Amino acid sequence: MAQSPIGDERIERFRTGVHGDVIPSDDDDYDDARAVWNGIIDKYPTLIARCRGVADVIRAVEFARENDLHVAVRGGGHNVAGTAVCDDGLVIDLSEMRGVRVDPEERTAWVQGGAAWADVDHETQAFGLATPGGVVSKTGVGGLTLGGGIGHLRCKYGLSCDNLRSVDIVTADGRYLTATVDENEELFWGLRGGGGGLGVVTGFEFELHPVGPEVATCFVLYPGERAAECLRAYREYVATAPDEVTTLSSTGVMPDEGLFPGDVVDELKIGFLGCYAGPPEEGEEALAPLRELGDPIADFSGTMPYAEFQQTFDEDYPDGMRYYWKSLYLDGLTESAIDRICYWAETAPSPLSTVDIWELGGAITDIDPEESAFVGRHAPFLLGIEANWEDSANDEANVEWVRDCVADTRQFSDGSFYLNFPGFFEGGEAALETTFGAAYERLIALKDEYDPADLFDPNRDANSAN
Repeated sequence: MAQSPIGDERIERFRTGVHGDVIPSDDDDYDDARAVWNGIIDKYPTLIARCRGVADVIRAVEFARENDLHVAVRGGGHNVAGTAVCDDGLVIDLSEMRGVRVDPEERTAWVQGGAAWADVDHETQAFGLATPGGVVSKTGVGGLTLGGGIGHLRCKYGLSCDNLRSVDIVTADGRYLTATVDENEELFWGLRGGGGGLGVVTGFEFELHPVGPEVATCFVLYPGERAAECLRAYREYVATAPDEVTTLSSTGVMPDEGLFPGDVVDELKIGFLGCYAGPPEEGEEALAPLRELGDPIADFSGTMPYAEFQQTFDEDYPDGMRYYWKSLYLDGLTESAIDRICYWAETAPSPLSTVDIWELGGAITDIDPEESAFVGRHAPFLLGIEANWEDSANDEANVEWVRDCVADTRQFSDGSFYLNFPGFFEGGEAALETTFGAAYERLIALKDEYDPADLFDPNRDANSAN
């Protein structure tokens, strides 16, 4: 347990200066407050400040700076690397700042920094509008957006960060700034996919698009023994699919007794999931080829509310389970790549783990790479390797499986990875430099300008996560 180096008097002054709760290590709520979604993360901050507004955030940043405390920022707490909590520092917890305000005429939404995508969908779908989010509705808006934001609408409307109009942020010196393409524009560039670490983002303004409330969806699964064949067909399908279609493939056992007949529950499967950002009747036709690759094990495709589709995976990723995910941007889905993807899916030590292929392209490539810090616009696919398991005794086997898969499949990539599937940021600065390429020095310059004392560093504690 963290031992506070800060005197009780200073903590009490801090407590009386904010409206939210300040939770030290001897508080009864401490263990619940420090817990994050990924059960493998076990960190002990000195203090946790649950902020209720921008004034609380400013005071928390000032307190951290005055007392030489490293800061972790918690939005949804869903980052697999556990960056929402830290050892021996201050967690600025935004989970009580979840407001969403929609302007249906301007087609914009202003979202507080602690909101989850379910909060956004609930408000925007009341007007038949949406902005690209993730694929699990409990994921925090802040972390996903700052890392890019690859979701179900990406091929038609781009990434979450591509749809930002403005960002409100409290920087390390306690200033409250707004960043747009015309104001603090270099900061705005870095916040669009640079991964954070430049301050505490308290608000996002997103552009909205007409989506739903009903959308055509695809969720179909085939026998795992046909995975290579299905991936070849998938490669051909996405090459000509319209941008309204956004899909991904997932290969693993996925042992859900509620979904599958008993004789295949424990067998390897390959699934395709996607939706159509347009009229449902057009979408059903556009998605049909993925449902016609042979006799499926199960087919849950159909027209449904967009907000419901956004929650499809929620129950598969419960709080407290153990997760370790890494990724690589692929140069293509070659025969050799397909062979290795199938091999690693077959050898996963946990039946809950999957090897995923995310279709990219479309609107993602419409943005000039120089417009934002996000990397990956060059890649046609993203490889995601998800180790998901329950027993801590299996930590080493699952982590090793993911790392071995990445080491093997790096031959099909330039070595860059998606910041929201980072493992524990192994490789440190060298890995980030490889990923960001020419943008790396530009990000370093931003960090030096806005956080020269390194108050915010989302990767500092990552390697100590397990």
